[in-house]
This record gives sequence, structure tokens and C-alpha cells, in this order.
Amino acid sequence: MALRSAAGRLASSSRRRLLSPPTSIHMAFLHSHATSFGTLLLLNPTLPHNSSSSSCPNSFLLVGSSGYKQVAEEDKSKLVGNVFSSVASSYDLMNDLMSVGLHRLWKDRLISKLNPFPGMKHLDVAGGTGDVAFRALERINSVSHRAMQGTLTDIEEETQIYVCDINPNMLNVGKKRASERGYKEGHCLSWIQGDAEALSFEDGSMDGYTIAFGIRNVTHIEKALSEAYRVLKRGGRFLCLELSHVDVPLFKEIYDVYSFSVIPAVGELVAGDRQSYQYLVESIRRFPNQEKFAQMIQEAGFERVEYENLVGGVVAIHSGLKL
Repeated sequence: MALRSAAGRLASSSRRRLLSPPTSIHMAFLHSHATSFGTLLLLNPTLPHNSSSSSCPNSFLLVGSSGYKQVAEEDKSKLVGNVFSSVASSYDLMNDLMSVGLHRLWKDRLISKLNPFPGMKHLDVAGGTGDVAFRALERINSVSHRAMQGTLTDIEEETQIYVCDINPNMLNVGKKRASERGYKEGHCLSWIQGDAEALSFEDGSMDGYTIAFGIRNVTHIEKALSEAYRVLKRGGRFLCLELSHVDVPLFKEIYDVYSFSVIPAVGELVAGDRQSYQYLVESIRRFPNQEKFAQMIQEAGFERVEYENLVGGVVAIHSGLKL
């Protein structure tokens, strides 16, 4: 109760904005796939200051505590996969520690905006550990229980939540958690190894699409957005929960100190991996701000695009409809 009360106070400073028509945005950010932390990879046109441009137009820069080094695009997936494999088992614990448990409330808010219903087909991308999927199912089961007094109906049996993640280790963590919760694979819940930029689902097959702490880490954000639009039915909703840009000056200074000093230290202490959490901070800073990302969503074809800042912009929930 205390945590929820705190969330209510924090949410009071959030805001929602309806975006104006899209404008052209030059995007040169390319990120690793598919969790809330990860290596930061930059395309040459957006080099950090004091860096020289590369002679290879399709190469990346790997950013870490030791500086920048050139990485070929074809080697990116292997490097990123190694990072996720090493931290999968401590992922949820680190989320709790880094956000002081608030990530749970942010995901609750995401599901509240999704408003899942019995019989829906829903896709959760970059959701390997199952946090968002479990919340969606719990909400659906709650609705079904109230409506049907606990009886299983045909429409309940047709409910299907698909969890798609590029990393098998993250999916294995989710499957284990699902088993512990009594969910049988294939009954309402399916686990799919796949790429957000090339989904294996049919056109217009999903009622909803969520991605929590994942869009920032895909290689080509515009491709992931295009795929989200493709697989949604007309009237389907896109929702993205992502670490974003703080817009309160004093709070921004405090948040920066926390991000650059505390998060890497906690990552080293708990996960034994300081470098991955240093990447996290850098990737947040280089992700498009709330307005620019909203414009990208519009450019992908979504309408009624808006976003809501939580905790002064530490995270934002972007949404759009396929009409």
C-alpha cells in the first residue's frame, strides 16, 4: 500500500500530450536488442564528441567504460546476445533495485492503458521474463472472474498472449516464472524467440502490442515500429513503456548523479557486470526525447499518438492506434 500511495503522488506530476502532425526526423541511433539495459551502438553520422568518423559506413561504435571501438554490424547480435545471456538471471532483481520497485507500478500503468479483455490476441515484444504478459493475463482473468463468476468460457479459451524476445535466456527465465505461477505453455501464453524488426506473426493478427524497456535497444527503431503497425488489427493499440528524458531541472541533476554513479555500482555488486549498466545510462541519454519518439510513431502510421511522463520523465508511456 505504501508503494502504491507513493506511485499516486509521483503520477500526479505526469502529463499526456496529443502530438501534432509528424515532421521529418533524422534518426542515427542504433541500439542493441532487447531488454532495459544493453550495449549502446551508434551509427557513424552521430558520433560522440571527440570521436573521429569511421571509414566503414556500416560499422558501429561500441560504447563502454574503456571508450569507443569499431564493431562490424554483422558482429553486433553476437556481442549483444552475450550481454543478455550473462544478466538474464538477475534481470528482474536489478530492475527492482534500479527503480526502487517503481518499475512494477509503471508496468501496472501500462496494462491499465492497454485495458486487456477476454478473448484478445496480444503481443508483448522484448518481454522475455514475462512481467508484462503476467500482468495482462491477471487483468483478463480478473475481468473474466467478475463477469463469469470464475467459469471458463469459450472466449476465455481463445485469449492468447504471445511473448516475443530475441534472447533465449530471457525467455527461459520467463518460462520458469510462468511454470511457478501455474501457467501451462500454449494455454493462453506462448513464448516465441524472434526479432522485433522481423516478426513472424501475420498481418492484422493482434488486438494489442506492448514493448516495455525494449524499443530503445532495437537496432532500427523505425523497423520495429513498422512491424508493430503491420501485425496489429484495425483498432489495435500500440503501447511502449521506456526510460526517457527528465524534464524537471533540479530533479534531472539528481537523476544524473544517481544514473552515472549508483546504477553501475549496483550492477557490479548484484549482477557482477558494471559495464552493461554503464551502457544503460548512455543509451537512455541517446534515445530520442518524448516528442521525437512520438513523431516516429506517427510516421509509422499510428494515429491519436500521445505520451504520458511518469516521475518527471524518468519513464514515458507512448501510445497510438491503428485506425
